[in-house]
Amino acid sequence: MADVAFNGPVRGRLAPTPSGYLHLGNAVNFVLTWLLVRRAGGSLHLRIDDLDRARLRPAYLENIFQTIRWLGLDYDTGPRDSEEFEQAYSQLHHLAEYQAMLDNLRSKPGLIYACTCSRTSNLPPSSLDGEHGCRSCQATFATAGGAWRVRVPATPIAVVDAWRGPLQVDLAATMGDFVVRKKDGLPAYQVASLVDDLCLGTTLIVRGEDLLPSTAAQLFLASQLSTTVGFAHAQFIHHSLLSGAGGQKLSKSQQQPLDRGIVGATNSPRVVYATVAELLALPKAAGNSLDALQQAFTDFGVESKK
Repeated sequence: MADVAFNGPVRGRLAPTPSGYLHLGNAVNFVLTWLLVRRAGGSLHLRIDDLDRARLRPAYLENIFQTIRWLGLDYDTGPRDSEEFEQAYSQLHHLAEYQAMLDNLRSKPGLIYACTCSRTSNLPPSSLDGEHGCRSCQATFATAGGAWRVRVPATPIAVVDAWRGPLQVDLAATMGDFVVRKKDGLPAYQVASLVDDLCLGTTLIVRGEDLLPSTAAQLFLASQLSTTVGFAHAQFIHHSLLSGAGGQKLSKSQQQPLDRGIVGATNSPRVVYATVAELLALPKAAGNSLDALQQAFTDFGVESKK
């Protein structure tokens, strides 16, 4: 699982959301991304997805930088602290670019439609009529409080995962007609993430397996735009998820009032390194430190090429 070959320069990114304190799963994703980029001699960017301003808290934003320092990771470009982030790197500085893509998508006949339905109204295609529940909504683009949705195809979307191999994702069944512009007028995650990766020139995207439908959604959007060819050639890795004590997926939305994330849960990042070593099937000793983990990961790459 640990081996992956790159065909050109590698440009990776860390892309946390300041909507809660970063948990073990976030930290594992950071370390795994860092290992892959550094072994390939690539560059790493810190991108913070902050369009959900309602859930953003200064403490959550600062926790991102704290966690990266605690893990001992470095990155090549991106903000170094909360102040620099707000001044130069917030997604709010790129609203024009997001709107340009939305307008481009809207110009494609039949691709985008306006909708005032609730999230629960966006049902998967019916086995009776093949239509989505909200495609019959009478809203127009001029309707106040309406969202923009994309008509997803009935055919599965092909996703090539560098570890898992070729995959087929049924967007109609997993996401339905997903939102690209929210009711408040802001771009939705799928558009903002795609634009950010295109602007950055991202060639490696490491995500949890729960974001596989998002990868498919963004590949579909990119396929509608002739200027986004590069995204289709990015390499994707979807790693397995970690579970909490009760077996549920780790989630910032489920944090308790006294939670302080992985940094507050343990006095050493060794638990993160050990989890990554286990995920990559590396020797147990690789989890003793970041240096040991990087060395074992590098040695694995060398051995796999012999």
